Amino acid sequence: MKFLTTLPDERDRRYGEDLRAALKELFDVFHQRAQLEPGVFQRQLQAARERVLRVGLAGPATQHGQNMAKRFREHGAAYFTFVTTPGVEPTNNLAEQAIRFVVIDRHITQGTRSASGQRFCERIWTVIATCVQQGKSVYSFLCEAVGKWFEGESAPSLLPRPGNS
Repeated sequence: MKFLTTLPDERDRRYGEDLRAALKELFDVFHQRAQLEPGVFQRQLQAARERVLRVGLAGPATQHGQNMAKRFREHGAAYFTFVTTPGVEPTNNLAEQAIRFVVIDRHITQGTRSASGQRFCERIWTVIATCVQQGKSVYSFLCEAVGKWFEGESAPSLLPRPGNS
């Protein structure tokens, strides 16, 4: 949306500024959640979300404005899942942090050249990320999994136990 504010057409710049102002209001409400009663917080957050969607859908008759308005028409509700779903944060920082090591590994190793290599990497990266998220030792988990395999037993589970998520 910031991109819109840099365009030469005044209509695009105004649209971009209006969108940024509406988003700022939304995040201001979000950051006040600890100070507000849950019902008040939810109502204010919903009102701010509706304002962003209203502004987003009212793009000017320019190529960039209509492209952004189309995104709001097609994906607007999904952009604000954090408003309607308690516990969902408005950023994907945790997800990005969880896969950062994958990106670094792929950059260093240049990836794999086969489907079986890709499957192995997908699986080991999932194990690593899940163990880290759950505070488990990756090495201990892998040792236990290999031991169980040699014993003909089921592998240990990485699914969180109820109450331990």
